[in-house]
Amino acid sequence: MEGTLLQCDFCYRMCRIAPGRRGFCGVREQRDNELRTVGYGRVISASVDPVEKKPFYHVFPGKKTLSAALFGCNFRCDFCQNSEISQPESPYASRVQEDGLIPYVSPERLNSLMLEKGLNLMCYTYSDPVVWQDYLLDTARLVKASGGYNLMVTNGSFSKSSLERVLPLVDGFNIDVKGDQPFYREYCSGSLTPVLDAVERISADPASVVEVTTLIIEGIHTEAMVRTLGKQLHDAGVKIWHLSRFFPHYRMADRPPTSEACLERMLGIAEESGIPFIYAGNSGNRRYERTVCPSCGTVLIRSHSYAGEAASDAERTIPEGRCSQCGQEIYGFFT
Repeated sequence: MEGTLLQCDFCYRMCRIAPGRRGFCGVREQRDNELRTVGYGRVISASVDPVEKKPFYHVFPGKKTLSAALFGCNFRCDFCQNSEISQPESPYASRVQEDGLIPYVSPERLNSLMLEKGLNLMCYTYSDPVVWQDYLLDTARLVKASGGYNLMVTNGSFSKSSLERVLPLVDGFNIDVKGDQPFYREYCSGSLTPVLDAVERISADPASVVEVTTLIIEGIHTEAMVRTLGKQLHDAGVKIWHLSRFFPHYRMADRPPTSEACLERMLGIAEESGIPFIYAGNSGNRRYERTVCPSCGTVLIRSHSYAGEAASDAERTIPEGRCSQCGQEIYGFFT
């Protein structure tokens, strides 16, 4: 007999996992009649980054965050920008999950590291924290108790139950909304539906901020796709949308980078959606680097570069989260 199947609820796939086997992500495993995260606490990367690099433009702009990652992902995106630490065929897969060469970092130690560096922002990023959310939650509780804030960069493919676990502890989400349903099926081995469901749920939570990012691949993303996505995101309550240029990587290493002209066309279409804050990523387009009050048009933050000047702009122009000129509430965390 194969043994009792146990169901993982970390993501929308809801994998039923047999003894000694792993789910689709390759991280969740049944062992000794329970599910566990293989590589729990094996932190592949921990570094200090500008919060804009994630990208977060409306979560304490100009500040720095401790960024941390474990191994794994439940998508198989052909264009993955972090395939070395997320995909099953990566050399890291065996190092993290089998031979233990990656040092163990307890949640307590990771939280202490954040505090030692004089930070109060912790970001779970690089791979996909959905598949190692037990470690995220264990760390996030400590960060909260220390007076800090938790940020999560993710594909957003939660199960309904896992999102409800994560939501009270994570203050800011950046969720990749990659394309339409055919795009997810062909290029990601994933699904758009749970992602949009998560975006809508988080957008409705007054205690959380959600920013959405779409990587624009020239020749694949069409104007019609971006227009439809814009409507779906607007209807889901999205206030912040980053459209970012693709650069060759992973299984799309031979594909040319997205041109600035293509990105600018898509940004123009994104503006038609009614989403108030539209930004460009991996781009030299300075127009879409600014934060502008959607009510009076005042430039609130002149640049979201990594130099950190956004913090002084926000302190001056967005006191207590409102435009200093007209009093319009600005979505996000600024003080």
